Amino acid sequence: MGQLPSRDSVTRSIWMALTPGETQPPRAELETESEWDVCVIGAGMAGLSTAYHLVCEGARVLVLDSGPVASGESARTTAHLASALDDRFHNLEKLHGHEGARLAAESHAAAIASIEDIARAEDIACDFQRVDGFLFAAPGESTDELDLELAAADRAGLTVERMGESPWHWFDTGPCLRFRHQAEFQPLRYLTGLARAIERRGGRICTGVHAARLEGGKRCRVKTTDGKTVHARSLVVATNSPVHGVLGIHGKQAAYRSYVVAVQVPASQVPHALYWDTLDPYHYVRVARGDQPDIEWLIVGGEDHRTGQEHDGDARFERLAAWTAERFPMAGQVAMRWSGQIMEPADGLAYIGASPGLHPNVYLVTGDSGNGLTHGALAGILLGDLILGRENPWAQLYDPSRMTMRALGELARENFNTAAQYGDWLSPGDADNVDQIAPGTGAVVRRGLRKIAVYRDPDGVVHRRSASCPHMGGVVSWNSVEGTWDCPCHGSRFDPLGHVLSGPARRDLGRG
Repeated sequence: MGQLPSRDSVTRSIWMALTPGETQPPRAELETESEWDVCVIGAGMAGLSTAYHLVCEGARVLVLDSGPVASGESARTTAHLASALDDRFHNLEKLHGHEGARLAAESHAAAIASIEDIARAEDIACDFQRVDGFLFAAPGESTDELDLELAAADRAGLTVERMGESPWHWFDTGPCLRFRHQAEFQPLRYLTGLARAIERRGGRICTGVHAARLEGGKRCRVKTTDGKTVHARSLVVATNSPVHGVLGIHGKQAAYRSYVVAVQVPASQVPHALYWDTLDPYHYVRVARGDQPDIEWLIVGGEDHRTGQEHDGDARFERLAAWTAERFPMAGQVAMRWSGQIMEPADGLAYIGASPGLHPNVYLVTGDSGNGLTHGALAGILLGDLILGRENPWAQLYDPSRMTMRALGELARENFNTAAQYGDWLSPGDADNVDQIAPGTGAVVRRGLRKIAVYRDPDGVVHRRSASCPHMGGVVSWNSVEGTWDCPCHGSRFDPLGHVLSGPARRDLGRG
């Protein structure tokens, strides 16, 4: 397989490599004060999908993002568009009942169809393609899981069948399930095209704008860090993890990191489809077109863990590389590797709808559950209906205020895990002193009762920040793969100098 790429720099996904940032058009400047029908925070799949559906209905929509369009987790997905959900329909039936499982299948199928329709209507060249999905048992595991899922997925309305083998004729996966009507696409090309369509239809997208304060009410208000104010009738928070102070949501989901490698394969040798096994955490596989007609990209992911709680990213990439080499003898060496963040809800489905608590006219989308692109696309449909006062059959299923009683065991387990992370305040630092920290790396150092997040840049200059996450006081840890400080409690992430990259934290790490 060759040598894995160096971890000296922040990783880039295959989509980032194939879709350079300069393809994005310049964005509008934000006025000192402005009025809109809807303000959307977050220019990823969920935020742009919501904005698009609303501008198509004639709403005046503003989208704000602190980074470029689709520069967050939407750029780090492997872009499986699946109604064959990874939490399994036999589990979703137990949690949400037969009707809930049916609506989950229906809504994700509608999300895929929405992406297909928008790409066609707006002439977005994003390699959208309908493919089959294949679920197979991991080696040595019983096929009982397949039998359970076959029956439950059929009851939910999916077109699914049991097969004796997968399309990998060169490797015996054993029996598998084939799900029809799944899809694949190139997410950054789609989202760049979607952003252009929003602007053509009268919406505005302002990037490089950090929303510092969000307020609901009859007249919602957003205050930016540079002192500008946005007023809107409705506010949508589409920031992967909400950043407007809804503590209840953070207790109902947990942040996980998932790892991905990409290798080159000869074109047409691996059939285009979505592939999953039944391990926990499971492997997920797909193929993507590249820039050369005779070469394609095989994309393999897995090895998930709670954000900020494991520090063996290199070993996880190596295990993915070995798994790939065993099953795909035609594959070249690992050319790219990256990780992404997943918000796992306790009951397997996203939270999409009116924000719980005292946040009138504020809506949120979070809890992607490893299906962020389909959850984001269906959020556009659902939130569009809710904001415009229309009924939607999925509203109750995805209601952020819901409490699924049969998920209380999982909820307790994850919250116990979160609570245990505060014990880090009693442990020694990762390094005894600053001199032990190599250039380009970081470590937490104890200073009396305090813990300091210390980063030594490539030039040897030392930067000190508080190791206390400003969200709820967890002790951040150094992510050597991505070059970030990650909070093990709720998944907030910061760059090496302590600037906030993703919520729920809204502020940078304090002074060290």
